Amino acid sequence: MVEKIIILPNESFSLIPECLLNFNFKKIDNWLEKKEQIGRYILDLLYDCGAIKTWFQDKKEGWILNSRLWSPVYISLRDISSKKKGASILEAIGKALSLLIINEIFKFDKILGLATTGTQIATVITLFSKIPSLYNRKIVNGREIKDFEEFIKTYGEHRLIEGEFEDGETIILVDDLVTKFKSAHLVKKQLIYEAKQRNKKVICNDVVVLIDREQGAKEKAKELGYNLYSLIPFKSKLHWLEDKFDPQEYSIIRDYFKDYSKFQEKDKIKEIISLARLKK
Repeated sequence: MVEKIIILPNESFSLIPECLLNFNFKKIDNWLEKKEQIGRYILDLLYDCGAIKTWFQDKKEGWILNSRLWSPVYISLRDISSKKKGASILEAIGKALSLLIINEIFKFDKILGLATTGTQIATVITLFSKIPSLYNRKIVNGREIKDFEEFIKTYGEHRLIEGEFEDGETIILVDDLVTKFKSAHLVKKQLIYEAKQRNKKVICNDVVVLIDREQGAKEKAKELGYNLYSLIPFKSKLHWLEDKFDPQEYSIIRDYFKDYSKFQEKDKIKEIISLARLKK
């Protein structure tokens, strides 16, 4: 059965990539070309719904990311489902990442959504691809492997991973965004520990994200033995949003992604903050 994507208000069929409009979970010709079309389409949706914020328009002091980096741009999909157009956006994301999985990953049995936003995304992937999905329980204040090791000492009998999996299955980790790759590696540790508790072994070497900020995650993933797949490499495709930014705003964000280390000093951050023109 062909799924029908929900049309956003004031949006024509011609703007929606054909492989989303007439979705089928199968390998498609010219995938890389179509991946570009899908990525640009979804990035536009995310910007227009307010999921992509900048210091220039939204929060003059910028953001400190989980990676401890200061950033003039912030991407958050946590509240996508609550937005007026949220169902349409999640549908597009679910179909897009389903196509990425079938076209780029050789073997898989299940997916595991990283709490919390990755869980939403894994669920919509399941709806359109029929790949069964699991999710992890979030470790409070858990950002490092040592946090997990301390946490597990007092966790008791509760499951770290919710959902069924079988011995020998291959499981893909799914998340909304990656910066430094800490979260995915930590969740794999949870999965391996949970599998051991169930007297099973699983294979988990692939990670799929909607957006890679391209700030070291791919290199770290390779170092740790993972394959990282993303629909939107944000740094490389920032120009897709150029016409939505003020010229000065775009220039600062472009330079930040070229070398974010130059934007971590207090004086530099103060200088950038002085340029902000917040939305009224």
